[in-house]
Amino acid sequence: MACAAMAQLPSMSLKDINGKTINTAELQNGGKPFIIDFFATWCKPCNRELDAIAEVYDDWKKETGVKIIIVSNDQAHNTNKVKPLVDNHGWEYETVLLDPNYDFSKALGNNSGAMPYTVIVDGKGKIVYRHTGYTDGAEAELIEKVRELVK
Repeated sequence: MACAAMAQLPSMSLKDINGKTINTAELQNGGKPFIIDFFATWCKPCNRELDAIAEVYDDWKKETGVKIIIVSNDQAHNTNKVKPLVDNHGWEYETVLLDPNYDFSKALGNNSGAMPYTVIVDGKGKIVYRHTGYTDGAEAELIEKVRELVK
């Protein structure tokens, strides 16, 4: 399911996997688009999606300047599993945030809690694309949307 929407990022305080507090309204990429990808350690499609994107991420950055922020929706008692998962998979995404109560996910329109949930934010900080779920190869659609924004 994909739908377009125009909204600014909400202001919330989330911790990253190193314990630093980040205000979500301040997430940006120097005027270039960025992707926010919600996942959970137990979500197999999420892990497949993040693995697939990791394989092409360097190419995406070189071509479009896009950066990716991943947000764990693991519950508080499981947040200690997030950093080991990220390290084991070798995911080198810019930021890994923790959203154990789904507050940020819900604020970005994911009221069902379905995962993975992917949002593209344009260079002006507006949400321009949302997508729920993952099938193999769906990352190609994601980079196409980013390419449209950087033309």
